[in-house]
Amino acid sequence: MKSQTLLMWTKLGLGVFLLSSACSRSPKAEPAILWKSLAAADLNAQQAAQQTKAEQARDGLGKALLAELTAALEQGAVHAITVCSERAPALAEEKSKAFAVRVGRTSLSLRNPDNGAPEWAKQHVGAGQAAPAYFGGAGGEFAALYPIRLMPQCLQCHGKVDDLAPEVRDVLAKNYPQDRATGFAAGDLRGWFWVEVPAKL
Repeated sequence: MKSQTLLMWTKLGLGVFLLSSACSRSPKAEPAILWKSLAAADLNAQQAAQQTKAEQARDGLGKALLAELTAALEQGAVHAITVCSERAPALAEEKSKAFAVRVGRTSLSLRNPDNGAPEWAKQHVGAGQAAPAYFGGAGGEFAALYPIRLMPQCLQCHGKVDDLAPEVRDVLAKNYPQDRATGFAAGDLRGWFWVEVPAKL
């Protein structure tokens, strides 16, 4: 079931990233945790349970964002940009509390510079790794990165600049002057969900 869920999100690209890598709040200052990379096949029982919790949080945030952005897109991409910038941070915080984790999104090509990767994820993100990745903290913490691929409807705000509607270009220029999140094609790696799970579930 886990592999099916992961495959579903990878294939769908989870269009929630669609209008901004940058719609959710950036990671807060983190305590000094020593993280090491973990192989999925080597996860112990506790880490496997934490992995399940991470997937639940990812799915919860992804589905909530996708629902709101899909509804907004029916009114036009400009509406979706507004919804994304206002609702995504609140949804990330809501799902973090609901699942007792920290969850968000990041990318190599940020729309909002506040969406930088957590410290433990920076090397993986910087290398553009397209596979899920797992990390263990010295105190039993667990962290995960899940790839997000671009859905066709995401091109309304993430496609080639010349292909964007004039009103979309205007809103992006006004709200995201440092935007690096255009020029994508459907199916491209857009970014990642990141999730941190505490040692005690």
